[in-house]
Amino acid sequence: MKLRKPAPLHRRLLWWLLGYLALISLAVFSVGNYVHEHAEHSAWRALLNSELDSIVNHIEHEPHYRWQDSDTLRLFTIDDSPGVPAILRTLHPGLHDGVLINDRASAVMVRDTGNQGRLALVLDINDFHELEEFATRWVMLAGVVMILVTVIMASFGVSRLVSPLRSLARHIDGLRPGVPGQRVEVDPRGSSELYVIAAALNDYLARNEQFVERERVFISTASHELRTPIAVITGAAELALEQPALPDRARQQMQRVHRTAQGVEQLIQLLLVLAREPARLAALKERIALDQLLPDIIEDHRHLMGDKDLQISVQGLASVDIIAPLGVVQAAIGNLLRNAIENSGRGTITVSVSDRAVVTLQDPGEGMSPEEIAAVYARMARGDRNEQSGIGLELIARLCEHLGWALTIEPSEPRGTRVILDLGASLPEPGDAHRVT
Repeated sequence: MKLRKPAPLHRRLLWWLLGYLALISLAVFSVGNYVHEHAEHSAWRALLNSELDSIVNHIEHEPHYRWQDSDTLRLFTIDDSPGVPAILRTLHPGLHDGVLINDRASAVMVRDTGNQGRLALVLDINDFHELEEFATRWVMLAGVVMILVTVIMASFGVSRLVSPLRSLARHIDGLRPGVPGQRVEVDPRGSSELYVIAAALNDYLARNEQFVERERVFISTASHELRTPIAVITGAAELALEQPALPDRARQQMQRVHRTAQGVEQLIQLLLVLAREPARLAALKERIALDQLLPDIIEDHRHLMGDKDLQISVQGLASVDIIAPLGVVQAAIGNLLRNAIENSGRGTITVSVSDRAVVTLQDPGEGMSPEEIAAVYARMARGDRNEQSGIGLELIARLCEHLGWALTIEPSEPRGTRVILDLGASLPEPGDAHRVT
């Protein structure tokens, strides 16, 4: 399942700010509208009650008093006469706002007065409502403009605020394993927290660099110290094997000692390669003809087949040269061939070399499931040691990463495993000298 890429920090901040502004604006508008309506009702109630009190007082104390309607204020006695709007007959005593009379919004105060019956004082507020709607539209427009301006300004501010963090993230992303002297820098506009993070990271890089250097020096020193006793063991084994009177049982043991010493010598050479910087490996590199080296490697490993019903078939042996440390190439291909032999009971192991220096080994073993192959890659990434794989796929994987090679493991049909070692990074440049054999 593909993981969704997380949103950038500045975008998250902007969305949170936009949501906050929307909630605040909605709350302010709702409260303002409630207060406005409440104040409006209070104003209409006070105005119409005062006017209606005055009218009732005049009617009761002045027999000849007659109310005169104005353009905005009219008085109705609610009865069955045709001049009374029908909607007024449905209203109970009290204030009624927004009543449509003759298609115009009105505020109506209804009161039971006893002698005069039920009176209704109608105030035409249609013009006021239109003005109110006009003001509401402009207030909402101003609110939207305010939100947009705030978001634009916040976007600019957040971008400037997050810019040093993005710069620091790019510096961290640009760090490369094994490259000495790497440090991260903080943008001058960065906050004090970023300087603390950068200082901690730089301190870690410095300590890691010292650790790697100590490890490299130790491996280099230990490997050099081991070469002398291994050379003595190898020389003694070769001298013993040259003795014609050596018993067969002793000869087999001495051959085993000789092969083991050669394997340890290869391991030491691999460790020396890992202890060196890739740029300093030029002194160890030489021109190698893969089509001539591969048959020799196969012959050196035939004894591992023992009494197994196994064969090694070379299919497609292209004439190709590479420039690399000879011992490393021998150890890498030999280790893969050893694994193929040990994991196969019967059948044919096919080996091929392409013109792009890609070595392919396919064994007839039980094969590996995708889960098992994933576990191998995980073990290679962690650098775990596999005691039954010779020098180990993990060490070969580290060498491939060190020298720019590529190691791929995949299941083969109908059964078995295919291992592909791409040595293309060691192909000579067009201007290099011709093959030396």
